[in-house]
Amino acid sequence: MARRHAPAIVAVVGLIVLGCGLSGSTYAQDAGPADAAGRIRTQLAAQHDVEISSEVAAKIARLPLNEGDAFAKGDLLVAFDCGLYQAQLAKAQATAAAAQREQEVTGKLAALHSAGALDVAQAQARAKEAAADAAYMRTTVGKCSIRAPFAGRVAKREAAPFEFVTPGKPLLEILDAGPLDVKLIVPSTWLAWLKPGAKFTVHVDELDADYPAQVVRLGASIDPVSQTVGVSGRILGTHLELLPGMSGWAAFPGHAR
Repeated sequence: MARRHAPAIVAVVGLIVLGCGLSGSTYAQDAGPADAAGRIRTQLAAQHDVEISSEVAAKIARLPLNEGDAFAKGDLLVAFDCGLYQAQLAKAQATAAAAQREQEVTGKLAALHSAGALDVAQAQARAKEAAADAAYMRTTVGKCSIRAPFAGRVAKREAAPFEFVTPGKPLLEILDAGPLDVKLIVPSTWLAWLKPGAKFTVHVDELDADYPAQVVRLGASIDPVSQTVGVSGRILGTHLELLPGMSGWAAFPGHAR
């Protein structure tokens, strides 16, 4: 009896699985990121979110900013105690100067037939090597202080003054203070009318207020499953009350889902 009814059971199970597959596919086609009014859920983000790390092994001499502090482009973010590196630079520069003088003297001797071509070549090589060592140490000393690449604020401080750090150690996370980006995902069918430069409005939940924005760029590809595409916009104007991470709804006047 069990063997006689097994095909029927398999057939029923197959129909159930097939039915579930059709239902899921229909749901995936109907579901979308926009609500009934055509609004899209969105989030604000800083244009630049940078983690500052150490490039040298040294003790932190100055770390003047705390979390939330603002800074201007070019302001000092971190300074290291680099006395050892500076001493090595002085030694490398002295060696380079001596090698350069040796090269000049050897060249004059060669002109008087008192030095051979090999002597000249060796002096030139030593001068180049010493100059390269000095350049390396200048670069290293140049990394003993870190200045702000843009105006912004400190989002997170991950080190403390007088702490010894190694290369790659995170020190600060900084955010750009410029106009905030708006990140949203829209149905791919919107590409028929949504273009860079399009104006829209962002309602920020945390402040219960609306702000003007503009589309900056469209995503490079469409998600084949959800049939959506990423869009980047930007808040227009300066609004000090807005912070990265705030969320809300983006509305495009004259366009619904």
